[in-house]
Amino acid sequence: MSQLLEQILARDNMKTAYKKVKSNGGAGGNDGINTKDVRGYLVKNWSRIREQIRQRKYKPQPVRRVEIPKPNGGVRNLGIPNVIDRIIEQAIAQVLTPIQNPSFINI
Repeated sequence: MSQLLEQILARDNMKTAYKKVKSNGGAGGNDGINTKDVRGYLVKNWSRIREQIRQRKYKPQPVRRVEIPKPNGGVRNLGIPNVIDRIIEQAIAQVLTPIQNPSFINI
């Protein structure tokens, strides 16, 4: 198993990612799980999700498409990922950003 993947999946990193996504709030994705309900889902399913990620079998779910009206007319398309996928994305960013661009952390 790659060292980076284990850093991403480390309990402390995942807890930090969970807290960050939860504090941002936001709507739920296609699966109907919102930031208020995600903890219960993770308690029941995290072992399975983590193993899917380790085995390179995890597939992010399709994003929910929403049209946001623009002030001058028309609409802007917005994609809303599932909360679980946002947590995983955040966990990845927390590990890779300091490696890829260490100066970005100090901004």
